[in-house]
Parts: sequence; C-alpha cells; structure tokens
Amino acid sequence: MLLNVKKRGNSLSVIVPKEMAANMQVEDGDKLFATKTPSGYEISAYDPNFEKKMEAARRGMKKYRNALIELAK
Repeated sequence: MLLNVKKRGNSLSVIVPKEMAANMQVEDGDKLFATKTPSGYEISAYDPNFEKKMEAARRGMKKYRNALIELAK
C-alpha cells in the first residue's frame, strides 16, 4: 500500500490510509512501532518489547504460582 510522506515543521509524517489503519486496528493517538529488518523497516502496532515483558511475567507467575493462588483467595 502506498503511504504519503508530508513535512510537518522540522519532521516528516506518514499518512496511514483509513483501510490500513482499520486493518492494523489503530486509531488516533495509538502508537506504531518501526522495527529494522534486513529489507528495510516494518511498521506495526506490535510493541517488540512487550513480548519480552510478557515472557518475564509468565516466568514469575509460574515460579510463584502457589503464592498467587493464595493471594487470589
């Protein structure tokens, strides 16, 4: 899909077409992430650091499973 680049002050902005925004499930004010890939950059609504944080949370929940069960009572 073709994206247009516009100058905004000292920065450049990319216009995301309505169809693409709907497909990505992003709305005004949401954040997009640019990840460098071998072929350029990938723009997505997926936070690459979120998976790392969730994996750490899963390890903690597994390690302290019994304590969390007791706290939930």
